[in-house]
Amino acid sequence: MKRRNYKFYLRKSHRYLGVFIGIQFIFWTLGGLYFSWTDIDEIHGDHLRKEKVEINFERDFISPKVVLDEIKKTQNAPTINNMRVIEIYGSPFYEFAVEDKNKKGKLIVADAISGKIRQAISEEEAKQIVAESLAKPLDVKEIVYLTKENVGGHHEYREKPLPAWAITYENDLTVYLSAETGQIGAFRTTKWRIFDFLWMLHTMDYNGRDNLNNYVLRGFSILGIVTILSGFTLFFVSSKFFRRRKTNR
Repeated sequence: MKRRNYKFYLRKSHRYLGVFIGIQFIFWTLGGLYFSWTDIDEIHGDHLRKEKVEINFERDFISPKVVLDEIKKTQNAPTINNMRVIEIYGSPFYEFAVEDKNKKGKLIVADAISGKIRQAISEEEAKQIVAESLAKPLDVKEIVYLTKENVGGHHEYREKPLPAWAITYENDLTVYLSAETGQIGAFRTTKWRIFDFLWMLHTMDYNGRDNLNNYVLRGFSILGIVTILSGFTLFFVSSKFFRRRKTNR
């Protein structure tokens, strides 16, 4: 029986590793090509939006402290994490991120002129706000109310305020709008969905899609380095120069 040396096992290991890792390398390369050859503004749907309306700060704003005191009394929200000024229907509003005693967070919106706390955005209001944000009119195909219960980890509306309205149009554009604040959270287009799928293959996070520290990605990265090193080793041990030196010795 012919005795097999280390070169045989090196070639065999490199061949099988190449096939196994090569499939993922193709996914990484396809993703890289798409990421580098597409306009990120189009992926984000910026070309479908109108320019944002600037908030008029010349009006007499009520002190945020007045609203905060009211929130603490009536909303069971002792902790105020942050505040910002937003615009709804061309009018300024205060947006407060608050937490109750159980550390459950929510957003509260109050009129910056009157101080009156605003109710959640209705379906009709959501349709109107989104329609006014579009660069051109589109026909609505579907409206869905999203909560934590019906949004999975792989949903295209991730790490955004919930509940939210998802309004889908005939061109497959979906606009997501916070039901608490009336602020648009995301535009999702077909190009974005292709991007998101390739990004999932790139990160190998098949659930949340954005975790770059998952063990599958780490494992394939290590195997990729091993495959490359085995290829370099095979090249040198098979080269004429290496064989000539070995023969001379």
